[in-house]
Amino acid sequence: MRTPGKQRLRDAVYGLYERRLARSLSPDRMPRHIGVIIDGNRRWARASGDPVSRGHEAGASKISEFLDWCDEVGVKVVTVWMLSTDNLTRPADELEPLLRIIEQTVEELAAVGGRRIHPVGALDLLPSATAEVLKSAETATQHVDGLLVNVAVGYGGRRELADAVRSLLLEEAAKGISIEELAERVDVEHIAEHLYTKGQPDPDLVIRTSGEQRLGGFLLWQSALSEFYFCEALWPDFRHVDFLRAIRSYAQRERRFGT
Repeated sequence: MRTPGKQRLRDAVYGLYERRLARSLSPDRMPRHIGVIIDGNRRWARASGDPVSRGHEAGASKISEFLDWCDEVGVKVVTVWMLSTDNLTRPADELEPLLRIIEQTVEELAAVGGRRIHPVGALDLLPSATAEVLKSAETATQHVDGLLVNVAVGYGGRRELADAVRSLLLEEAAKGISIEELAERVDVEHIAEHLYTKGQPDPDLVIRTSGEQRLGGFLLWQSALSEFYFCEALWPDFRHVDFLRAIRSYAQRERRFGT
C-alpha cells in the first residue's frame, strides 16, 4: 500500500510528465477525426467484483471526459462506438440496462452544449425508445457549431455497407436508372455518399482500449487509410495521458496514404 507521501510524489511526477507530453504536441499534427472503440467495461466491472452494469456506467462517464480532451487539442469529429449489432444479442438482463445507460449518456451529451450529435448505426434494429432518444439528440443539436460526435449505436461495419448499397440502388432506381447502367458507372464515391458518415472526413486515428488489436467491424470503409492505436487500459481506466500518448503516436507517423 502506498503511503500518502509516496502517492503525492507519484501524482506530482505524473502531472509533470503529462504537462510535458502535452507541450510536445504540434497543433498542425493533430487528427481531424478520431474513432474510438470503447472496450473493457465488463472486464473492469468483473475485476472489481461489481455487476456488469457498473462497468457500463463507468465507461459512459469516461466518454464526456474523452470528448473534452478531443476539444482541447482541436479535433473536429469523434466517432464513439457504444453498441455494436452483435451486442444486441446479449442477454436481456445486461442489454436493457446498457440501453438505458446509452440513452442517458446521449441525452447528457446533447444537453452539454457545443457538441453536435449524429447517430450512426441501424436505428431500425434498436428498441423504439432508444432510437427516439438518438433522433431527438440529433435534432436538438443539428445547428450547433462545435465538435461533431458520431454516436455509433447498433453499428456494424458490414451492415453499414449493405445499407449504403441498398440506399444507392433505391436512389438510382427512383431516377429510372437500370441496374446495367448503374453497374457501368458506380464507383467508390457513390458508395461513400451513402455511408452513415457521408460528408465527413474519414478518421485519421482509431483508438481501441483493453489490449485487443482488431477493428471488429468498426468503420470498415472509412478506416482504410486510418492510423491505429491500441491501448492496454480498459476503457474506464483510460487516462488523459493515454490519450496524449495516442496523439503523440499519431503525430510521429509518416502518413503515406497508400503511396
